[in-house]
Amino acid sequence: MASPFYITTPIYYVNARPHLGHAYTTIVADVARRYHALKGQETYFLTGTDEHGDKVVEAAQKENKETRDYVDMISALFRNLWPELLVSNDQFIRTTDPEHIQVVQDVLQKIYDSGDIYFSEYEGLYCFGCERFYLERELVDGKCPDHETEPKRIKESNYFFKMSKYQDWLINHIKNNPGFIRPQRYANEVLSFLKEPLEDLCISRPKTRLTWGIDLPFDDKYVTYVWFDALLNYVSAVGYPDGEKFQKFWPGVQHLVAKDILKPHGIYWPTMMKAAGIPVYNHLNVHGYWNVAESKMSKSLGNVVEPLDLAKKYGVEAFRYFLLRDMTFGLDSSFSEEALVGRINSDLANDLGNLFSRVISMAHKFCDGKVPSDHPDLAFDSDWKLSGNAMETVEAYDVAMEEFQFHKGLAAVWEFISRMNKYVDFTSPWVLAKDKASAAQLEAVMYNLLEGLRLVAGLVWPVLPAAAEKMVEHLGLNKDEFLKDPEALCQWGVLKPGTPLQKAVTLFPRIDVKSLQEKEPENTMTPKVPELKPEIDIETFAKVDLRVGTVVEAQAVPKANKLLQLTVDLGEEEHRTVVAGIAKAFKPEELVGKQVLVVANLKPAKLMGIVSQGMVVAAVDKEVIGLATVNTPVPPGTTLR
Repeated sequence: MASPFYITTPIYYVNARPHLGHAYTTIVADVARRYHALKGQETYFLTGTDEHGDKVVEAAQKENKETRDYVDMISALFRNLWPELLVSNDQFIRTTDPEHIQVVQDVLQKIYDSGDIYFSEYEGLYCFGCERFYLERELVDGKCPDHETEPKRIKESNYFFKMSKYQDWLINHIKNNPGFIRPQRYANEVLSFLKEPLEDLCISRPKTRLTWGIDLPFDDKYVTYVWFDALLNYVSAVGYPDGEKFQKFWPGVQHLVAKDILKPHGIYWPTMMKAAGIPVYNHLNVHGYWNVAESKMSKSLGNVVEPLDLAKKYGVEAFRYFLLRDMTFGLDSSFSEEALVGRINSDLANDLGNLFSRVISMAHKFCDGKVPSDHPDLAFDSDWKLSGNAMETVEAYDVAMEEFQFHKGLAAVWEFISRMNKYVDFTSPWVLAKDKASAAQLEAVMYNLLEGLRLVAGLVWPVLPAAAEKMVEHLGLNKDEFLKDPEALCQWGVLKPGTPLQKAVTLFPRIDVKSLQEKEPENTMTPKVPELKPEIDIETFAKVDLRVGTVVEAQAVPKANKLLQLTVDLGEEEHRTVVAGIAKAFKPEELVGKQVLVVANLKPAKLMGIVSQGMVVAAVDKEVIGLATVNTPVPPGTTLR
């Protein structure tokens, strides 16, 4: 029986919302889990959120939220996103879960009791963004390589883990276990780092500086450093040390991370496990970055891709396919909507979708809507070797998927799809159908094509589960039984003659790029912040008279689709009339009683024949998206400064 397969994503830090990088890692894990399930293995898939540390507290403060409320909110964003992307994880762990906290404290106590944790004073260069100390040799031009800021020199007393004690063991383990860290370039990177003496790891933060964390079990004046907390999720989730899931799944564990957290997973984590007596993971699978506009995604650059927006715009499965097909696992890749649309139209709509609809339609037209009889000697297979090529495709696909080379696996499948499309043109079933003497040969050709579709459906299921299941059902198979038969993917001739086929459907509609451009584009990226206007001094700003006004009446302006006429109380003897271009964002009845900010000393202007005596202040992103107001009711006419 195949051994169980356990796949983990890094648990995502809740100081930011989910983006394309998070989606890619999690979809990769989902695809790997589905592939191994298809091969008949029992699988377990873990993801979750990392919720302790300085940056989380800082992020909560920026949102004006209590830390616990903030982590609950962001964690829910991650948890709720995954089903939308057809991700089927078995467990979602949070580092604030009581079971996890207990395991962290138990492991810390165990290592402390063994003498591998000690108390000492330390002075070093600390990056608050990374929440870690840096060595001089790790800096780039004296700055943190990730945040490009100069670390601050701080001195404090903390607890330290004797990581240096395990340096030689780790070097030998990496060298003696090819594929322990893969691709190999990342194993080489870790080994290069380990050429220098490994310092001991600071594993605590004093509560005078940070209280949002897990208390050290041997000193309640300190909390656990984020990595010694977060990394243990991989074992706490499956019931370490005695849980049934731990015993079953841990021997088959595979970690999946982006290259920015290679060091914690390639050095900290193995030495922690060695010190705690936990069997070390099988493989650390490391992928590169998605670059947008030739740069790594960054809020400040305004190029953060929102995965759910793209999935809704182009289809979840098309989005999944693009991510797996366009990134060479381990290397960086560039993201663009143009490339995504290109993949949809070329690979999904033209190649797979067109093949599927053509073959099913011909089967209904020429074979009475049933799987025909198989006549292997009449199927032109000596010329095309379709059945033999199918098995070669399965072999190449398996090798690639086992090694996390998903782009290669999909490339092998699409080469077979291309061969099938050419086979249709070569055999020309519509010509064979005109000659009764060719009836058996027509059946042979159509059987080959339908059997090829069955095989393709199984191979694409890990990436395109809904489309694959639709293909299987239209081939007259039970999708649940089909997915439980790993042997069927390694055989040719599984379809039974006489099986009824469903009518053809469109699997992937072609994207009309021109009509898409004519539509108002959806916001799939965080917009770049507009350039600031020229500086003004305080005297110039003081000339603007901003006041709070209460909307008394509101009505549409005839023949103007953007304008509303507002009657505003500014605390004066007479109410003012203000014409505002906010009709697309607000209905008149929504504004009555609302307090707005008004530029009260703006020179009157006539708009659509109406004299406007001021201007309401609004937030604008191409269109009005919100009105400026105050967070508590104030008397009309109250000034702002």
